[in-house]
Amino acid sequence: MRIIPAIDIIEGKCVRLSKGDYSTKKIYSESPLEVAKQFEAHGMTSLHLVDLEGAKSETIVNYKVLEQIATKTSLSIDFGGGVKNNESLKIAFESGAQQITGGSIAVKNEALFSEWISKYGNKKMILGADATNEKIAISGWMEESDLDLLGFIQKYMKKSIEYVICTDIAKDGMLMGPSFELYQKIMTHCPGIKLIASGGISTFSELPKLAAMGCEGIIIGKAIYENRISLKQLENFIIENS
Repeated sequence: MRIIPAIDIIEGKCVRLSKGDYSTKKIYSESPLEVAKQFEAHGMTSLHLVDLEGAKSETIVNYKVLEQIATKTSLSIDFGGGVKNNESLKIAFESGAQQITGGSIAVKNEALFSEWISKYGNKKMILGADATNEKIAISGWMEESDLDLLGFIQKYMKKSIEYVICTDIAKDGMLMGPSFELYQKIMTHCPGIKLIASGGISTFSELPKLAAMGCEGIIIGKAIYENRISLKQLENFIIENS
């Protein structure tokens, strides 16, 4: 199971929210690059980078941060937030993203997102399936749709999607543990999917449990920033499981 640290960006700074609520913004670092370098120094090879301002708008806002991290570290970056048209997709790839996470676009413009999967391949595109009460939420989680989470994932599996990031919004940033039951449900009903669990990670002991369930990756944000899980613990986990 890959350990994927998260960096969320607002105004070029590394921040975290609680339950996706922008009014709960807490700044953890003025330099996302320095944070990314720390992750790299502790053996992490992947990074989940989210442009929170882009998520609320129609295009990418913080692509310069993506470019900086991509050129000054060797981290493989999956990028999300504001990738809602061909131009923003081009900017993200040209700025150094290895993978693109499509959430809002996958709901609002199924034809275009399906075209991207066909054009760039299912190794480059990740389905962002963020949910409240198993209903998909979009636009920086400010809009809830009537789409059922499992049905949404299954529909895109038929279009050959391979990677899915699922965040239970009620858990995100709350440090109360992840949605084990939800992830088990996805693994059961969507066999073969490479599930990246996100949201709620609070203690190191949760990681082996998610690995045993078959999660391909786990995104960790606030638990690192609040020192609930140390980078050394994550480094040792990576070494022991490599």
